[in-house]
Amino acid sequence: MSFRGALIHFKTITKHRHKVIAHCAKAGILGQGLLHDLSKYSPTEFIPGAKFSTGKRSPNEGEREAYGYSKAWLHHKGRNRHHFEYWMDYDPKTKMLSPVKMPLKYVAEMFCDRVAASKIYLGKDYKDSDPLDYFAHAKNKRIIHPETSAFLEMLLKMLVEKGEDETFKFLKDYLKHNKDY
Repeated sequence: MSFRGALIHFKTITKHRHKVIAHCAKAGILGQGLLHDLSKYSPTEFIPGAKFSTGKRSPNEGEREAYGYSKAWLHHKGRNRHHFEYWMDYDPKTKMLSPVKMPLKYVAEMFCDRVAASKIYLGKDYKDSDPLDYFAHAKNKRIIHPETSAFLEMLLKMLVEKGEDETFKFLKDYLKHNKDY
């Protein structure tokens, strides 16, 4: 890990985190935004992140290419409830690992995270359709609770059709008046 790589990675994750904080504030969940992705600054996540950082894609992809798995991602998804991968558990009926429906507040944070990540990685080329395109690209490969997937996709489609201001206004109001989706 070079000092330059560490600095680039630090700037990227901090810029992303600040964008998520701003989006969470718009959605009415500022507290979650302030706590968002703090584990990325831990040595388990930061060191491989700096080593494999390009600024154009997740460093976890580089770590996977090098080792066949990403220790940083395994650490991250196990500590951050806004990732649908966190919400896997053994189904008492089937005795198999299955996706669990995410609580509403974490789906809202996931939406904020996905929009922010698209903006950071795509920069000036970002369009409101990019988070939906990214979501749709791996839809058939994703192991996520169907209701969670449908609600997130609805928000992403709303972003494309109605824009950011109206979507965040809807999400804030929805969170204020609903406990579930």
